[in-house]
Amino acid sequence: MPQPDEALIVIDVQQDFCPGGALAVAGGDEIVAGINARMADFAVRVLTQDWHPAGHSSFASSHPGKSPFDMVEMPYGPQVLWPDHCVQGTPGAAFHPALATEPADLILRKGFRSAIDSYSAFFENDRSTPTGLEGYLRERGVRRVTLVGLATDFCVNYSALDAARLGFEVTVEMALCRAIDLDGSLAAACDAMAKAGVTLA
Repeated sequence: MPQPDEALIVIDVQQDFCPGGALAVAGGDEIVAGINARMADFAVRVLTQDWHPAGHSSFASSHPGKSPFDMVEMPYGPQVLWPDHCVQGTPGAAFHPALATEPADLILRKGFRSAIDSYSAFFENDRSTPTGLEGYLRERGVRRVTLVGLATDFCVNYSALDAARLGFEVTVEMALCRAIDLDGSLAAACDAMAKAGVTLA
């Protein structure tokens, strides 16, 4: 029986993060069937969706002379510049077609403010502007969250760290995540999550 205080949070399983997409994560499509199978095990199921306006400040194309994966300093701190991806209403922003979206209790769109990126399901990248997910989970009585999705070292990692900081018990199911692994970012993310008390299952 699913426990009423447990939620599954499925991070950004979208076309642009899957093979063939604008910011493809290697093997990003391999986790879809496993995620679908896990949905029945949870009382609360949340899907997040990167949802950027065209010309978002995190896109390299918005910074003349910059290339994807360059770093820039934003008012809220360092920011990786990405290829244009998950632009609102485009096919790349859609969920992977095989992902079961019907069981979702909530679909949370993030990254829609043009001046700030949003890796975490809980906060924008200033680490203080909330998405509303914490309040939703508290209202539902959730105490424990399990995270799966894309990408391990960015949106999953940031979401896990924020969930732990907010006092949730957090598990990341590594077999149902895939990483970008930019300059050792996967090892750094796993280390940070472990130090924050996140269970890497």
